[in-house]
Amino acid sequence: MSETILITGASGHLGRLVLDTLLASGKVAPANLIATSRDTAKLSEYAARGVTVRAADFDDPASLDAAFAGAGKVLIISTDALDKPGRRLAQHEAAVAAAKKAGAKHILYTSMPQPDDSLVTFAPDHLGTEKAIKATGIPYTILRDGWYAENLFMSLPHALQTGSWYTSTGQGKIAHITRADTAAALAGAILKAGSESTTYTLTGLKGRTADEIAAVVSAATGKPLNVVHVTDEQLAEGLKGAGLPEAVIPTVVSFDANTREGKIAMVTTDAETLSGRPLTTLEDFVAANKAALLG
Repeated sequence: MSETILITGASGHLGRLVLDTLLASGKVAPANLIATSRDTAKLSEYAARGVTVRAADFDDPASLDAAFAGAGKVLIISTDALDKPGRRLAQHEAAVAAAKKAGAKHILYTSMPQPDDSLVTFAPDHLGTEKAIKATGIPYTILRDGWYAENLFMSLPHALQTGSWYTSTGQGKIAHITRADTAAALAGAILKAGSESTTYTLTGLKGRTADEIAAVVSAATGKPLNVVHVTDEQLAEGLKGAGLPEAVIPTVVSFDANTREGKIAMVTTDAETLSGRPLTTLEDFVAANKAALLG
């Protein structure tokens, strides 16, 4: 493959895995990869391998214009700027504009499942970005990434210590997918991207309720884990009591509410098809990360 591929957020967990997968595939020469980050020093190991490294600040459109120059395919990995309403969408729109200005032939973007029908507080950012990409007229690949299995690290280590996992997800299901499997699917989508526009939803292959997840975790760790079903209001009070910043609480609660209402329950084979390899099961993921879960 001779077309230049640009990856934003390349120094982050997901960006690095995408870079690693593309380089390991043997289908992309390092010289045909552009890795961008606000801090290029974090990408020095890739620069040493021949990857072009450029500084890109999503809050500075001029830096994006320079960073995107000459890119044929552009993967925009969504930012984590949730501190100010509207900031992340503005960042994404700036990146989309830079891709168009650079004459990109294909835009890929990491969105979220069902952004047009979601209770998650930041869903409008993703929906707005998808609309901005479609408005360019450039062929696109929207990759609606499901919830990472790694997200379980945010709640389960503490829950295992206390023996109780408080959640308002009810009987809603999630088909967690590992970050590595997501990255492999993204790399596959980049290699596949051409003149057609496509939307994929990346999930694990089996949806589970909190009770079912807890059973898997308990079996792997040997520690009891009781799921305590609470209301959204009770969950918010508990999070506040635990010291979580108040600005973050509505977003965390919206995850559970979204799950309870079945808006993240979808299961697809898109990730497995794009990556060309079997996905990691939740059982294997938990077993491999037993030490991290036990703290």
